[in-house]
Amino acid sequence: MAKKKVAVLTGGGDAPGLNAVIYALVRACSPKYDLIGYKFGYRGLYNNDFVELTPQTTSGILHRGGTILYSSNKDNLFDYTVEENGEKVKKDVSDVAVQNMKNEGVDALVVLGGDGTLTSARDFARKGVNVVGVPKTIDNDLASTEATFGFDTAVNIVTENLGRLHTTAESHHRVMVAEVMGRSSGWIALHSGIAGSADVILIPEIPYTLEKVIDKIKAREAAGKHFTIIVVTEGAAEKGGQAVVGRVVEDSPDAIRFGGIAAKLANDIEKHVTNEVRHCTFGHIQRGGDTSPADRLLSARYGVKAADMIEKGQFGNMVCLRNGVMDFESLEVVLGSSATGSTAMGLSKRVSLDNELIQVGKSLGISFGD
Repeated sequence: MAKKKVAVLTGGGDAPGLNAVIYALVRACSPKYDLIGYKFGYRGLYNNDFVELTPQTTSGILHRGGTILYSSNKDNLFDYTVEENGEKVKKDVSDVAVQNMKNEGVDALVVLGGDGTLTSARDFARKGVNVVGVPKTIDNDLASTEATFGFDTAVNIVTENLGRLHTTAESHHRVMVAEVMGRSSGWIALHSGIAGSADVILIPEIPYTLEKVIDKIKAREAAGKHFTIIVVTEGAAEKGGQAVVGRVVEDSPDAIRFGGIAAKLANDIEKHVTNEVRHCTFGHIQRGGDTSPADRLLSARYGVKAADMIEKGQFGNMVCLRNGVMDFESLEVVLGSSATGSTAMGLSKRVSLDNELIQVGKSLGISFGD
């Protein structure tokens, strides 16, 4: 009897650990299942563009960042751009994808992605596809799981680069403002800011006042510390103000792209201090390079759990980490029961004001701008 077949795809932005999940999934499944990987997320599913995944073809990828299957965050097959009569129109082409899977004999689909990608996974589950979701975001902001892979790697990268900023800031007596990812959640800034000895940490959960930031810089000057390191989440905002929007991408699940808060803040600060103020945006550096050991371990756990769920027929669910143990939650619960094709946003896990790390940071003398 022929083996059953499992397909996997990676959608949305890349995150360190995607390859490790694929690596673990293939090894956990391969004794009983054949595996294929659709390229460029749902676009590959629509175009029936895939590669075979075996222990041999996935050898040596456990540590690598990115994804060997490539990715796309603009291909919602329930609202897909196609050309008809020379014009581009939006159509629901999900049935094409379902038929492609049937033609290839795919018995289960494992989807690695964030809110937008998993929303489509939920919608395919509603159409009868045997789906297992695996959450992916470096921002660590999904309420349905205690930890997401890629976060630890991002924190390590930011922490290392803050150390590099320290040396040049001290050499020139500068104020350095570093902008990090996280959208509307401040986890990366909070963890890396403390670990990287930042003097000011600004996160979306705590609206800052410029006055408090200036007070901290001047207090350091008075104490003989002629430089200041500020870490700010891209979605942070001044009290009474709005987050800075870098651009709007209409055909993306995350249409609003934050960006520019570091430049704005540096410009605001420079009007009130004698120091030279510089800013930098770490951007996609936070998602690149090798995956940290902690993320490799976490990703392997996600991949093995996904394989276990396939074996047990626990479809329509997403792997999650609860109380330190791998578990699962219904995609309907994770993403809500909005209409098929709509872009749901999972319940967000934001930094609570009573979070221990905020208290730790304040005890260390770090200002949160409040």
